[in-house]
Amino acid sequence: MAKIKITLQKSLIGRLEKQKKTALALGLKTIGDTTVQEDNAVTQGKIFVIKHLVKVENAD
Repeated sequence: MAKIKITLQKSLIGRLEKQKKTALALGLKTIGDTTVQEDNAVTQGKIFVIKHLVKVENAD
């Protein structure tokens, strides 16, 4: 299955609680944190919630 690399680019300070929890669920705590996840519907839904805070790339 395809994998994607997700990097937190903006701070979680002052964000909605739902956005903070979503970032933590993806394993992102501080600016610059990167995680590699499976590219599936669940992950895409999480990315949609915090799309303005993260950078998404293909993990090769």
